[in-house]
Amino acid sequence: MTRLNAILAAILIAALLRLLPHPPNFTPIGAMALFAGAHLGRRWLAFAAPLAALLVSDLLLGFHSTMVYVYAATAGAVLIGSVLGARPSAVGVGLASVSSAVLFFAVTNFGVWLSGGLYPRDLGGLAACFVAAIPFFQYSLAGDLVFSALLFGGFALAERQVPALRPA
Repeated sequence: MTRLNAILAAILIAALLRLLPHPPNFTPIGAMALFAGAHLGRRWLAFAAPLAALLVSDLLLGFHSTMVYVYAATAGAVLIGSVLGARPSAVGVGLASVSSAVLFFAVTNFGVWLSGGLYPRDLGGLAACFVAAIPFFQYSLAGDLVFSALLFGGFALAERQVPALRPA
């Protein structure tokens, strides 16, 4: 139970970090979802924990019209994390972080194009939407890489120091 509580606490703390001032899209959400997918063996909990933590932070930050796409991308990151397993390598975490950032970029910007009135609903409008979002991608990618290193690396160190945190 100690391992489960530590993982859930890390997920909640990561979600609450969204509340601190940060560059656009430089958040721990992708890393949190990857971490949940890798470390929460119960599939339903791997999805429920990060999505619930995201909802808690959204209750404080406010809701928006493209939330469904953010939640879908977060669920996709959980799936990517589930491929890593309980003992992921640094290379695996890095590749998963890049994949998560690309997925988030693709899903959320498609959602902006689809649900908003900012861009024409044709291929040119879709391309314009994606091009306009490119400056934000660097922050998403950096956030996923930095927070994944902190979550996965920090938890691996904690597992070495606290035997109760090691997988059974």
